[in-house]
Amino acid sequence: MMMTTTTKRARTTTKVQNMFISLCRQRSFHILIIIAVFYVLLFTLEIPFVFNKTAVTRSERNALEQQQQLQPSQITQLTRTRKNHNLILSGLVLNDAAFDSEVYQSACQVGKRVWEELQLAKTPVQNQNGVVLKPENLTGLCPRSVWVTGSDFVGNGSLMVIPCGLTLGSHITVVAKPLRDRDGEKSQFVMELQGLKTVEGEEPPRILHFNPRLKGDWNGKPVIELNTCYRMQWGTSLRCDGWKSRADQDTVDGLVKCEKWIGGESGDDRQAVESKSEWWLKRLIGRTKKVSVDWPFPFNENKLFVLTLSAGLEGYHFNVDGRHVASFPYRTGFTLEDATGLTVKGNIDIHSIFAASLPSTHPSISPQQHLDFSTRWRAPPLPEFGVELFIGILSAGNHFAERMAVRKSWMQNSLIKSSEVVARFFVALHHKIEINSELKKEAEFFGDIVIVPYMDNYDLVVLKTVAICEYGVHTVAAGNIMKGDDDTFVRVDAVINEIRNVPDSMSSYIGNINYYHKPLRHGKWAVTYEEWPEEDYPPYANGPGYILSYDIASYIVSEFEKHKLRLFKMEDVSMGMWVEKFNSTKPVHYSHSLKFCQFGCIEGYYTAHYQSPRQMMCLWDKLQRHTNPQCCNMR
Repeated sequence: MMMTTTTKRARTTTKVQNMFISLCRQRSFHILIIIAVFYVLLFTLEIPFVFNKTAVTRSERNALEQQQQLQPSQITQLTRTRKNHNLILSGLVLNDAAFDSEVYQSACQVGKRVWEELQLAKTPVQNQNGVVLKPENLTGLCPRSVWVTGSDFVGNGSLMVIPCGLTLGSHITVVAKPLRDRDGEKSQFVMELQGLKTVEGEEPPRILHFNPRLKGDWNGKPVIELNTCYRMQWGTSLRCDGWKSRADQDTVDGLVKCEKWIGGESGDDRQAVESKSEWWLKRLIGRTKKVSVDWPFPFNENKLFVLTLSAGLEGYHFNVDGRHVASFPYRTGFTLEDATGLTVKGNIDIHSIFAASLPSTHPSISPQQHLDFSTRWRAPPLPEFGVELFIGILSAGNHFAERMAVRKSWMQNSLIKSSEVVARFFVALHHKIEINSELKKEAEFFGDIVIVPYMDNYDLVVLKTVAICEYGVHTVAAGNIMKGDDDTFVRVDAVINEIRNVPDSMSSYIGNINYYHKPLRHGKWAVTYEEWPEEDYPPYANGPGYILSYDIASYIVSEFEKHKLRLFKMEDVSMGMWVEKFNSTKPVHYSHSLKFCQFGCIEGYYTAHYQSPRQMMCLWDKLQRHTNPQCCNMR
């Protein structure tokens, strides 16, 4: 009986175990099926978080590596700064102890006070169109005509101010007499329309350059040269040397660019040559030969002339003593309202200057004319972790058009829009209150401006460069920091490729590098021996565009915070000096390329410099439509 009971219990236990094993196998099988189906779905849909451990981009990998290199104190600083990353003020600490120069101290002290007043100031009054009402918007400051005598003109530094610029139909009449030069070889004068000089240390743009040379150039024949100059970069000149422009050339409002005058060589081979058959045909039908009248060169020594410059629909027109002499088409990047000053210099005696048909109202030179307050152009938010490249762009407070052109052009690159690359403008305070007010409003709306609180000055640009390094190190934690200008067009993809050509383990300094350059001891850009006692500059990359690795930028910020950083007024030379000092402790890879253009643009460029706002848009348009980068040499 006992055996029977034991046997039954054993059988029952065995059955239970078999059932359990069977259920487990079925359940395991079902679980495996579910996992397999889930995996197939994930693989098909390419859900990102499944691959977050393996499928990372190079920029993400570099960012993670950069985060690992940060010290705990740096991580704390990064976290603290990120919480306040919406602030538009630079985190660079500017205090009197950091500088031993009165210029630096004064600019920083005044800048701090101006910023504090700007923070407390009320919002400027606006009209219904959103335009800030300022004194210069009033009609009373825009006379319809301006007249000065020769003595008053010379007494004002050979400058006549045109308060509200020109408009279509405006004309300027100059009554003057060319003088014989003392050495008897040169006899010339220069008349220019210039833009306002609004930033210290920056030359006003030459919107129109008119230069008659009575003795000519090397050949001694008289010539008139016309051109434009934007930020010290001259455009392609138009030379009128006595030949009349060909009929197949472009005209300006129906007028030829250059008229013919006596003094050009006879036998103009650039004109169409009449064939013998045409000559016989004209004689057969009795057509008379066209009589041409040749005029002398319009300017002669010690002879009074009346020159009238008028603004047409397509360009400027020059008439001397009632006869058309030359026409010059408007150049991209300049408008009539920008022409707010007239200068005449050289071997010339001015009798009087009269400007008429000027605009009766101010032509809205306010920032709103250039800014497009659309959310489309706002900067994307900063990423949670570091990036491969941070681009700091030097700009001036009143360069509203330049910043807007950058936003609408190369800052639309997909790497920037996705926050894989970060770009910010670095601007100091302007001496005009209304400019600072508009700048603050612009910074708050677009979120891409960092204000460095000192009064802008050419000799202090180096502070913006240090601020770029500070932002790239503490706020963005970028693997590489690039410095550029607001008239520099950047091919972001090409710059990234240049960075990736450098071994990851090496410190790097990339750009158009100058070797063995010597300081200029004379002229406008002269450097005194007190400022730079050495005979040569260290190797340095040209300022319009260069890249530093994170460790070099971090070293610069650290030295600045310790008050050990030597500051020189030429920021690109300063950077070369700092990199050279860093190189003495850790090897630096110097990478040189002419494609980081210092002057203008070349085919295959990485950066193009001295680009006007319209040229920026042209470069971006060409970059979208063509495989190879092409330039827009419009001036």
